[in-house]
Amino acid sequence: MKVRKVLAMGAAATLSVLTLAACGSKQSSSGHKGQLNVMESAEMPTLDPSIATDDVSMTALSNTFSGIYRIGKDAKPKNELATKTTESKDGLHWTFNLRHGTKWSNGDPVTAQDFVYSWQRTNDPKTASQYSYLFEGVKNADAVQSGKMKPSALGIKADGKYKLSVTLSKPIPYFKLLLGFPTFFPQDKKVVEKYGKNYGQTSTHQVYNGPFKVQGYKGTNSKWDWAKNSTYWDKKHVKLNKINFQVVKENSTQLNMYNSKKADMTQLSGDQVAQYKNNKNYIYRPGSSAAYVELNEDKVPAFKNQKIRAALSYAISRTQLTNNILQDGSKPARTFTPAKLAKDPKTGEDFAKEAEVKGAVKQDLTKAKTLLKEGEKEAGITDLKFTLMADDTDTGKKNAEFLQSEFQKLPGVKVSVQNVPYKTRLTRSAAHNFQAVITLWGADYNDPYTFALFTSDGAYNDGLWKNATYDQNVKDSAGKNALNKEARFKNLITADQTLVKDYGILPLYTGSFSGSGPFLQRPYVKGIIYNSAGINWNYKYAYVK
Repeated sequence: MKVRKVLAMGAAATLSVLTLAACGSKQSSSGHKGQLNVMESAEMPTLDPSIATDDVSMTALSNTFSGIYRIGKDAKPKNELATKTTESKDGLHWTFNLRHGTKWSNGDPVTAQDFVYSWQRTNDPKTASQYSYLFEGVKNADAVQSGKMKPSALGIKADGKYKLSVTLSKPIPYFKLLLGFPTFFPQDKKVVEKYGKNYGQTSTHQVYNGPFKVQGYKGTNSKWDWAKNSTYWDKKHVKLNKINFQVVKENSTQLNMYNSKKADMTQLSGDQVAQYKNNKNYIYRPGSSAAYVELNEDKVPAFKNQKIRAALSYAISRTQLTNNILQDGSKPARTFTPAKLAKDPKTGEDFAKEAEVKGAVKQDLTKAKTLLKEGEKEAGITDLKFTLMADDTDTGKKNAEFLQSEFQKLPGVKVSVQNVPYKTRLTRSAAHNFQAVITLWGADYNDPYTFALFTSDGAYNDGLWKNATYDQNVKDSAGKNALNKEARFKNLITADQTLVKDYGILPLYTGSFSGSGPFLQRPYVKGIIYNSAGINWNYKYAYVK
């Protein structure tokens, strides 16, 4: 997820920093029982489930919409609108009996046809959904997305109002986790057609069938809220009446709010971690996220040279970045995929440890200078100049300034820094409108395939890197080896190693972003469900004691 692009995450997903001020506490500033005040470090780009890719939007959608499942504690999918699931032995045919009598916030009934419409809309090439690739393995999804078949050919149909049938072209090992992700949620066709291009661009141009509904979101503003949804089928278990959001990009401001007893949770960064790590309210929330640099081979032809890409990677001290600059518990990258996301089905070894290419992401300035000289000769250039784009958050600025300094240790390399709002970075990255960019990606589900982003035609291969070995291994992991756990794992290991050895991207660090990492949280904030992958924050059961 761009953070889901972080996040992208972004999720983010999104450098999503959450700071809660509890209402109903004597130490709170709000004074209204059953409310929280939450801070995000980035604006929310959209409320359209077919378009959203970032952590801020995805968090909102997952808490204001309901899908077949809701991802609960320990990343376990739990029945939400589904009451019964039937799966065929070959894993290709799924049937879902849906809950009767559920409603959208405008009173419309939620039916199986809402899922059919939503999936078809997301896969329709006219929608231009970046997350449509998640439907890989659903029957005819690739053909629909390429325009070779109509959206109605997608392997999903409604058998009456409350029964949904899905046909896959190949088994998807993590299919249940996908069904708890906002891209697979239903949409109200009547509302989409009513609002047209404005659908999901403000809170009033959307309807909701989840625990909360969004209010006050105008598309570009820095304040909005979630209010308890009176039409939600399980509203009796939703204890909060309202959650207020405000964008605050400065880490120091967030901490000040906590210390002045106006906030009940704040994410820590930099030297704040060392200052507060022994505090009784210190909490570390692990994250399955990765930060990396993408090099646009179309905008900067020199980046097509593997030696030049490698030289830039060898110039970076990732240990100095995490230990001295960020100081937030982030770990230097060992490969692209983060640790503790998946284990070898045969040996139990962590994926990231097995995938590590020894020395590939270590600083070696002597080697970097040699490779740069050789690469520039092959590329027919005498110096290298480019602009590095990053978020305009504190962390984004720190990352960019540090990398600028590291890259410019190489002779003839000149780097300009461009800090832009989070939403702008996402838009420009998707349009390949950059030279180099610091990007963040958070796991959409607990499986290493969520980090297999860089196939030649991948929606998130923004730097346009291409490698046949990488493509084939990703393809085999999702195709002929989908049900062979060991072979599939080896495919994904090889793909990750190929990406790192060819420097298709420059891995930086894993861990503390997308709402993960070190926090201070007062003990009377209860019930928030946090998961390191996918949608990190589930507020359905949150309350203030």
